[in-house]
Amino acid sequence: MRVVYRGLAVVAAIAAAAVTLVVVLPSGPDEVTAGPVTAPPAAPSSSGPAPSPAATAKAVPSPGSSLAPGYTAMEALYADPRVPKLTRKVKRMALPKPSRRVVKDVRTGLAVPDLSKPWKTYGAAPFTTKQVLPKQRGTSMRGIFVTCPLPIMRQKSPRDTALLAARWTLNHHPQGSSITWLASQPVKHGWMLIYRVKYGKHQSRAAVVIMDGGMSKPGLAFVTVPDSQRKQWRDIGRVVAGVRVLG
Repeated sequence: MRVVYRGLAVVAAIAAAAVTLVVVLPSGPDEVTAGPVTAPPAAPSSSGPAPSPAATAKAVPSPGSSLAPGYTAMEALYADPRVPKLTRKVKRMALPKPSRRVVKDVRTGLAVPDLSKPWKTYGAAPFTTKQVLPKQRGTSMRGIFVTCPLPIMRQKSPRDTALLAARWTLNHHPQGSSITWLASQPVKHGWMLIYRVKYGKHQSRAAVVIMDGGMSKPGLAFVTVPDSQRKQWRDIGRVVAGVRVLG
């Protein structure tokens, strides 16, 4: 009988180990941790069944979604229908004289225009400087002008970095927004883009300036003004003309 009991004990131990293995081991590919995000998402991606290994290896990243491992930030940009290709048809823009009144941003190493009324300085967080137009009834949209260290991955060319920055600014426009390029040109130590952002029946005029102010990251200046405040669209040219390196 002792031999029988010992045999049963061995069988029970093996069964317990098997149960433990079932609990510890992953149940399938859904438990695999996702890879790092190469570019910031601009909109939540749709959920669905886990792709096969072959599909995952070369799946095209969906617009605004996290990237599959192996894809670059620029590949995400090219796959995003909200951001058209920047061609040579997009011309340069004649810019006004820079403003003498400036706001100094020591974190980016840049000086930017201190815009006159109705613009006013506002609490900067999460940016490093911020100017805004007055709020309007019936809408949360209003003009904003901000600066901050570059919030996206720096590319080899300032032009590509500016393109990624413009895509990033869609996070600060209504869902479903898309870009139309209006002007593109180099500036000293960087690049500037002016563009229209359309959302439904409305639109904003916007611009980004990427400039190396000598800090660990280039600086970003971003301005956007909705059509409800279109009188201040003229200030966008003043912004891009007035961004410069502190010195």
